[in-house]
Amino acid sequence: MTKSAAASSEAEKKPGAVEETVEIVKTVVYALLIAFVIRTLLFQPYTIPSASEEPNLYKGDYIIVSKWSYGYSRHSILFSPPLFKGRLFFHAPTRGDTIVFKLPSSGHIDYIKRLIGMPGDRVQMRGGQLYINDKPIIEHQVGLTMKHDLGEDFREGDPQPVAIVRETNPEGRSYLTEVHSRQGPQNNTGVYVVPAHCYFMMGDNRDNSLDSRFDSGLSPEDPKLGGCGWDSHLDEELGGQAGVGFVPEENLVGRAQIVMVSWKENASLFKPWTWLDLNWDRFFHLIK
Repeated sequence: MTKSAAASSEAEKKPGAVEETVEIVKTVVYALLIAFVIRTLLFQPYTIPSASEEPNLYKGDYIIVSKWSYGYSRHSILFSPPLFKGRLFFHAPTRGDTIVFKLPSSGHIDYIKRLIGMPGDRVQMRGGQLYINDKPIIEHQVGLTMKHDLGEDFREGDPQPVAIVRETNPEGRSYLTEVHSRQGPQNNTGVYVVPAHCYFMMGDNRDNSLDSRFDSGLSPEDPKLGGCGWDSHLDEELGGQAGVGFVPEENLVGRAQIVMVSWKENASLFKPWTWLDLNWDRFFHLIK
């Protein structure tokens, strides 16, 4: 082969390698864009980090959240960029929905709770029973279990009895809750009046959930609250413990729909030998 022929061959190879690299980069960019659109407009995965939603959601559950259920806000987008205010294509949530939302005090941390109080509602706990608009929610105890993890207000040690209670809300939707005690400030509260464009959230694990019964920790005029300021006299009932407070309409991320996969509590990303420690009976479990 002559030198000119060899040089020509090398020249032909170089553009081919460059084109191949460009195609790989384009493929990766397209894949990331598609994933971004799906995550923003359609579905978002979420891992349950705590026991606050037991007995319906357990630590280690990997769930899918529908993003279109309540329309879209800046919190629908990764990192919540301040591109616009309010919600687009808004659909009001329904009492009883299990909702992922941004914690008002941070604006970036995802929380998941059940929607209890709608705008304008009066919400109160009396002796461990939930009242909405001065009427008690229907309760039926359906079981009893023994648990160690009962939250900060309960001492560690031997398992303690926990009642499994079915609540039925004013719209007729029913779901299970866990009740460890009927005592304590979180079970005997003042009356919360939910402001306009705000929501009152509670964990189904009633004695192991820092939720809307507890002050957000922000000043009532703080812009992060979007008008969902807190009535400071309620802190007298709860001892100033910080929690969620009222959740602004803009902070809603989406509705929890289904448990896709569930790992046992000892499983960890950093322990490959635990990756198959799965709760097989919770696969494809619909969230009520």
